[in-house]
Amino acid sequence: MPQNVRAVIARTKGDPVSLETIVVPDPGPGEAVVKIQACGVCHTDLHYREGGINDDFPFLLGHEAAGLVESVGAGVTAVAAGDFVILNWRAVCGDCRSCRRGRPWLCFSTFNANQKMTLTDGTVLTPALGIGAFAEKTLVHAGQCTKVNPAASPVAAGLLGCGVMAGLGAAMNTGNVGRGDSVAVFGCGGVGNAAIAGARLAGAHTIIGVDIDDRKLEWARKFGATHTVNAKVTDAVEFIKSVTGGNGADVCIEAIGHPATYRQCFDARDLAGTVVLVGVPRPDMTIELPFIEVFGRGGALKSSWYGDCLPSRDFPMLIDLYLQGRLDLDGFVSETIGIDGVEAAFHKMERGEVLRSVVTF
Repeated sequence: MPQNVRAVIARTKGDPVSLETIVVPDPGPGEAVVKIQACGVCHTDLHYREGGINDDFPFLLGHEAAGLVESVGAGVTAVAAGDFVILNWRAVCGDCRSCRRGRPWLCFSTFNANQKMTLTDGTVLTPALGIGAFAEKTLVHAGQCTKVNPAASPVAAGLLGCGVMAGLGAAMNTGNVGRGDSVAVFGCGGVGNAAIAGARLAGAHTIIGVDIDDRKLEWARKFGATHTVNAKVTDAVEFIKSVTGGNGADVCIEAIGHPATYRQCFDARDLAGTVVLVGVPRPDMTIELPFIEVFGRGGALKSSWYGDCLPSRDFPMLIDLYLQGRLDLDGFVSETIGIDGVEAAFHKMERGEVLRSVVTF
């Protein structure tokens, strides 16, 4: 029967979130109910609260989560009750034009649960990224559940559900960083530092972290940056060239979503180098580039969607690396908080005080 649980709701644009009771239906065909153990506070949740995604209020926030499958609906075979899973927001369909071409990480028709969660008065909720995990339990499509090794800490594992995977994948998947490459990462928050960690895992020789906050640059060094530069006091493009033989970096990753830093990425890459945009720009932003330089520099300008990850392939592998001590997911966790601490965590995130606050249940 349907269950009443506590959850974090954004009722109206820009207003503080509230802790309310919601109704979670029993899973229908292809669906699963997951008991959430941990959920990271991601910038995307703040974008939802601020109306930066769409206007489908009220929102059930939270999406960067891990937990235990409580029950599944008819036809579900990939996961079962008791499985430890990371939730993902790109449950691939297997049948769209991208999946049929062998590119499921770009699936154009991803799955979400068919049934709706509601407030107790019947008001339909919009779950953030089709998940809604600032809740004791949530309803998702079974394909949004990726089974991983239960030895992993839920607090760390859940971070692969969004920001850390986006950054790791920007380097390893989209940027295709290889052994001996030079990499520059603009923006050393959670996503940017994950890109630095990914570049290190991929064997990059020179990794440059760029930010205007010395605290974030210190984090960057911890995750594997060999060089850092405060762009407020030093020309970042010239610095990157100075530590790459005057050439620029093989891969430049923009993890902020701002035209000015994207242009710096464009100018700081080597000939035939790659620019990867993983930061999310506002809808009103535009950029202008010298057309001859787009041609003359060659290479590639890429956007990274969710780190171009395939959850069924990437999550278990990355959790194994974490358990082997080769990927420091714990290092991204600045604090653990209760479900009533999300609003305060948003403000800490805006002030740049944390990499990740993680709600635990």
